[in-house]
Amino acid sequence: MAMDPLVRFSGVQKTYDGEQLVVRQLDLDIQRGEFLSLLGPSGSGKTTTLMMLAGFESPTAGDILLGGRQITGVPPHRRNFGMVFQNYALFPHLTVAQNVAYPLTVRKVPKDEQARRVQKALDMVRLAGLGERLPARLSGGQQQRVALARALVFEPQLVLMDEPLGALDKQLREHMQIELKELHRQLGVTFVYVTHDQGEALTMSDRVAVFNEGVIQQLDGVEALYETPANRFVAGFVGDSTVLRGTLQGQGDGATLVLANGQRLQGINVNGAAPGAVVEACIRPERIALHEGPDGAPGVLAATVTGSIYHGDHLRLLCYVGASQSEATVKLPLARHGGLPHPQPGEAVRLEFPAAALRLYAA
Repeated sequence: MAMDPLVRFSGVQKTYDGEQLVVRQLDLDIQRGEFLSLLGPSGSGKTTTLMMLAGFESPTAGDILLGGRQITGVPPHRRNFGMVFQNYALFPHLTVAQNVAYPLTVRKVPKDEQARRVQKALDMVRLAGLGERLPARLSGGQQQRVALARALVFEPQLVLMDEPLGALDKQLREHMQIELKELHRQLGVTFVYVTHDQGEALTMSDRVAVFNEGVIQQLDGVEALYETPANRFVAGFVGDSTVLRGTLQGQGDGATLVLANGQRLQGINVNGAAPGAVVEACIRPERIALHEGPDGAPGVLAATVTGSIYHGDHLRLLCYVGASQSEATVKLPLARHGGLPHPQPGEAVRLEFPAAALRLYAA
């Protein structure tokens, strides 16, 4: 029997001006112990959703349930959630240990118990020995760890994070992503994480809810999200895609993309576009292969290399595939391409588009 979700959004809407819905008809279950990311561009509704869960915003309509009980009217401090924001929000005049102890002080936890739990929380985020320092004497990454320790110290059932790594440099951010994921694995606490960075969402999450215009476009595990985007928005927002435009022929598995120059490629008709419709076909750059076989093979387009960028482990080719098409990006793993000469700009190549990886969406 499936367990009841920890949190359930049911028919939740939010408007600030009574006209435009920032969040529309949101139905979302958050499972116990999962790492769920809310991913989307600015203004897509992801932060508003988090703020409604935290209690800083109230839904205009619908219900938010925690463990099956309505929490819409419960103020933030009574929800008992840990929170980590991008700006850390540490008290500058308190030491690291005092900052971490703050939620315990508010909850009137005895002093000796406070000391034990603060020590444990600082150990967890690898800041043991820095308890007496003031936040100003810490690096950005260390300050973010203090904020995390403070969110975890009272052992909440849910930790909410809003772009917590946004202010850190790239290398430190990637390091912290791995640490957060590991911490989540050890603690088994439910994490809800807001980000506009798709790489970050794919790295850390069990599931990702992709938001656009106040609606969840797809809610899925990271692999499914990347390999089988549900619509054109998700295909474009999560990961890189090469996009071809054409018209649709055939139905279901026999769907064919017909390009303006008459060339044809087989693909999957994802959203049930009608034959004759203008469609956009999306394929991941690493799924396109250089075709070495005979001419006239199905799923192969003639192309001209316009650019070649060396990335160490792979070569990124930009290819002209015909008038009125945007350039095709091809990711060529160098291990597989071995000692073969790299295709150069101006060179004619043939690109192979596997039908199972070419997803057609109504334009």
